[in-house]
Amino acid sequence: MSQGVRTGPEGSARALSEAYDTALLDLDGVVYAGGEAIAHAVDSLAAARAGGMHLAYVTNNALRTPDAVAAHLTDLGIRAEASDVVTSAQAVARLIAEQLPQRARVLVIGGEGLRVALRERGLEPVDSADDDPAAVAQGYGGPEMPWGRFAEAAYAVARGVPWFASNTDLTIPSARGIAPGNGAAVEVVRIATGAEPQVAGKPLPPMHRETVLRTGARRPLVVGDRLDTDIEGAFNGGVDSLLVLTGVTDGARLLAAPPEHRPTYVDADLRGLLTGQPEVTRTGEGFRCGGWTAAAGADRLELAGEGEPLDGLRALCAAAWTAGGARACALESEKALARLGL
Repeated sequence: MSQGVRTGPEGSARALSEAYDTALLDLDGVVYAGGEAIAHAVDSLAAARAGGMHLAYVTNNALRTPDAVAAHLTDLGIRAEASDVVTSAQAVARLIAEQLPQRARVLVIGGEGLRVALRERGLEPVDSADDDPAAVAQGYGGPEMPWGRFAEAAYAVARGVPWFASNTDLTIPSARGIAPGNGAAVEVVRIATGAEPQVAGKPLPPMHRETVLRTGARRPLVVGDRLDTDIEGAFNGGVDSLLVLTGVTDGARLLAAPPEHRPTYVDADLRGLLTGQPEVTRTGEGFRCGGWTAAAGADRLELAGEGEPLDGLRALCAAAWTAGGARACALESEKALARLGL
C-alpha cells in the first residue's frame, strides 16, 4: 500500500486479479443484495478464480455460520466452501479465547454463527447472566432477537463481566431496506450499563488478523462497498482496497472521504477485478483520467471533458482529496457528479 495520505485513486497496468493473490470480499452490497447476486458478480468471481486468484468472503454479520454463507453463495452460482468464509463471529471468538481459559462460559447475545465460532475456540456458550459467564459476546441476532437478550447482557456487564462485540455496524441492508444492525443493539447495552465492549469486526485489527490467518494471503486486496468498514479496515491493515459502487457509497460520499476512507481503486462492480485501472495524472491545476479533467475551484469542483463516467469520478476524487480535509467536504460536487450520471 502506498505510504502517506492518499490524494487520488491509483492505476494498475495489470488486472487486479493478477496483481493480488487474494480478494477479501465483503458480501452485502458487493456480492449480493437482498440475498440475490449483484449484476456481474457471479461471472466476475468465476473468472478471477479461474485466473488463479484466491477468493475469501469476509463479513461483519455474525448471524450465519460459514457453512450457511457458503451454501448461500453456492446457490447463487458462486463456488465456495466454508473455509472461504471469514466472519466477525470468528474474529471475536479468537479475541475472547486469547483472554479466557479453555471451556470458559460465555453469555451469547446473538445467533448460531456466534455460538459455533465460540465452540470452535473451546468456549462454552450459555444463555443467562445467572450461568456464571466469564464474558459476554454480542453479535447480530437477526430481526427477531428478543428484547430480553439485551437485558441478560446488561445484567452481566453491570456486574463487571468483560463484554465483547462482534462488530458495531449501526445498520444492515435487507430486502426491504436498511435495518438496525448489531451496533444499534450494542448501543442498547451501552446505554444501560455505561460500559464499552472490546470490538473485533471491521474496520478494527482483530478482523483483519483473523482474515489473514485463515486465508494465508500475502498480497490481499480488500473489496467492499462501505468506506467506514471495508475501506477503513484495509487502511488499518495496511493493504490495498477496491471500492465498488454497488452498495451504500455514492459519489458524494466518496469525494468527501477522509484519508482513512479513501480506496486504492474505484470501479462500478466486480468486473473491476478483471481489468487494469487507469492512471490519474496531474495536469496544470487539475487532474486527468481518460477524457476528463477535474480541478478544485474556490468553492466547487470543476469537471471538463467527456468519456467513461468512472474516469471522471476518479479525476474528481484526486481533485477533492488533494484539496483535503474540511475544504473537500465543503466543495460543491452535485453538478460535476450529475454530468457523470453518478
